[in-house]
Amino acid sequence: MVDFDCKAKMISPPNLPDKSPRSLNKLQILPPATFCAGDISPPSQSACSAYEHYVRLPELKSRWSSREFPGWENEPLLKPALHALEITFRFISITLSDPRPYKNGREWKRRLESLATNQVEIIALICEGEEREPDTRWTTPIVDLRASSGVLARGGSSAEVWKVPGEATIVNRTSEASLLPRLAAWQKSEEIASKILHSIECAMRRCLYTLGLGEPNLEGKPNLDYDAVCRPSELHSLRKCTLDHIENGENQTLYTIHQILESWIQASKQILERITAKIDIEEYEKASSYCWLLERIWRLLEDIENLHLLMDPDDFLRLKTQLKINWSSDSDAFCLQSEGLNEISKLSKDMKHRVPKILGVEVDPMGGPVIQEAAMKLYREKRSFDKINLLQGMQSVEAAVKRFFFTYKQILAIVMGTLEANGNRAVVASNSCDVLSQIFLEPTYYPSLDGAKTFLADFWEHTAASGGRHN
Repeated sequence: MVDFDCKAKMISPPNLPDKSPRSLNKLQILPPATFCAGDISPPSQSACSAYEHYVRLPELKSRWSSREFPGWENEPLLKPALHALEITFRFISITLSDPRPYKNGREWKRRLESLATNQVEIIALICEGEEREPDTRWTTPIVDLRASSGVLARGGSSAEVWKVPGEATIVNRTSEASLLPRLAAWQKSEEIASKILHSIECAMRRCLYTLGLGEPNLEGKPNLDYDAVCRPSELHSLRKCTLDHIENGENQTLYTIHQILESWIQASKQILERITAKIDIEEYEKASSYCWLLERIWRLLEDIENLHLLMDPDDFLRLKTQLKINWSSDSDAFCLQSEGLNEISKLSKDMKHRVPKILGVEVDPMGGPVIQEAAMKLYREKRSFDKINLLQGMQSVEAAVKRFFFTYKQILAIVMGTLEANGNRAVVASNSCDVLSQIFLEPTYYPSLDGAKTFLADFWEHTAASGGRHN
């Protein structure tokens, strides 16, 4: 358990339930729970509450849950994704403004540029998905400035107008509240902002609209009403954590990383709901697309966690002391650092229960290989390729989940030291309850699919050995 014992008064949201002062002064960032057989103790309410207050999660959740555009189906999914991107812009500003001469500024710039670019690509995939939903295709809040014929509204207009030789007038609107246009105008961040803007231009080419953050928009597409959807000014009001009084440069780094992480965890919840809904109505191609999108988000979460490796060791360990971070016994290792991470991990695993429906069979109560045989037939006949793609996507999510927790375990040892990561145990027995290891060493979520591929591989080996030929 990572325990932040905070003595200062914490900022509480309006609807915070009454708790004892002792509970409110405990901020715990806890390791992920294992989902092996047996009952798993849930994280304590005080631990989760303290962690959420540290990263201002209640305020973020209230913004994610608000529906400003009731007819827009993608709002609950795209809003937290845009929030994560906007917080990344703030993170770039924080990093480039850091006065510490020993900070690895060059690598921080590279990592944050890559992180922003990866997020833009995922956001573009989310926007592309709207084209596959004819009922909600034109419900996105956009600003189509082509209708203005180059006439700009007075008062605070941030639109640009130019003509392409041989083409019509192009009018492009830039967000007035986002930090990205300001980063593009700042000498220190001009290069990284320019690369992000061009990545937006490239990533959004298949979409019906663009983000409106100052990208070239050479095709003259309508702009997303970014300021109305993301509300950057309100979002950046949460830039200070509840323990911002602690004088340590890595404090901002720590809670900003977790704000980005929690935003993408929220987006993952929405995607998992859509995967289930699409499977229920047998739209397997769309479910497959969401599965591969979820796999990319798990890889993105891994990249976000990797940012901890760039934190200065001395400053972080001093921050560890200032925040009273301690790794305790195995009994505490069943808790999670965030309820959201716990939830999406479990939901990602529970997708295995959808396999019988996808294959059109029922589980044999006697334990027969019905699912395995149906999977082998599906793979061999190749008639329902949308189902094959979906099953492959589901297994790719499993691999991404396990890879995330493997990476998490390594990061924990690197930033805190192996002894601390092992719960202050000098010797770790081979059969000890290492919850992180249990997650990524757990047997496959899909034993029937695994068995089907094993037998299919054996079939082709025997075919090749016998010189036979099968179509």
